[in-house]
Amino acid sequence: MDEKEITYTFPIYLQLREIIRTKIEEGEYQPGMAISSENELAETYGINRMTVRSAIDALIKEGLLRSVQGKGIFVVGQKYERNLDILEGFTQVMKSKNASPKFKILQKNARPAGKLFADLFGIKEEDQIYYIRRTCYDNNEPVSIEELFIPEYLVPKFHGIDLTVFSIYEIYEFYGINLVKAVQTLDITKLNQRDAKILEEDEDVPVLLFECTSFDNKDRVIEFTRSYTRSGKSDYSVDFRV
Repeated sequence: MDEKEITYTFPIYLQLREIIRTKIEEGEYQPGMAISSENELAETYGINRMTVRSAIDALIKEGLLRSVQGKGIFVVGQKYERNLDILEGFTQVMKSKNASPKFKILQKNARPAGKLFADLFGIKEEDQIYYIRRTCYDNNEPVSIEELFIPEYLVPKFHGIDLTVFSIYEIYEFYGINLVKAVQTLDITKLNQRDAKILEEDEDVPVLLFECTSFDNKDRVIEFTRSYTRSGKSDYSVDFRV
């Protein structure tokens, strides 16, 4: 797409709206990734920023884009229905309690799966997985440190997605991944000095260690999560049914 595609046969902002929509549909703009800035679009197509803003606003209203102050405009993409009665992420839990979930990304990179995760995800040892380590906050107070392991083949553009803008569950929705069940274990452990400082906790105070393996409706292992959670900041319940 280039500026030659902008003509004066009908409103310019509508033309730009459709150009951006096409870029999304054709995959040039991937779900979770930022589109070109307003200045860049204005310069590329030889139009003013007000016209660009009108086109972007129209796509925001449609739910295809999301504006995040200070960060840019991001592609939301198509969403798929998921059973949240079975699985909930930190964002969903916090929002259900009218809290304000926030994250700080401590580390995000790709690495070879190795034997452990190759066996878990059913991939080769040399295949890439994403490793994400982040702090989860409730109203600016640290609650937990999470480590997530996700196979690259499931979300190939994961490296370009801003995890402070989109939740992991939203990203799965973008890619049509429907989580339906999980196997979770609970243990008690203590933090090392570095993590205790991050969670504003004493090293001697026990924390909850959750390990969770999540599956989709195709019975694929989608994610392995390890979470160190402050015991005094969380309540958990289990519903046993016969």
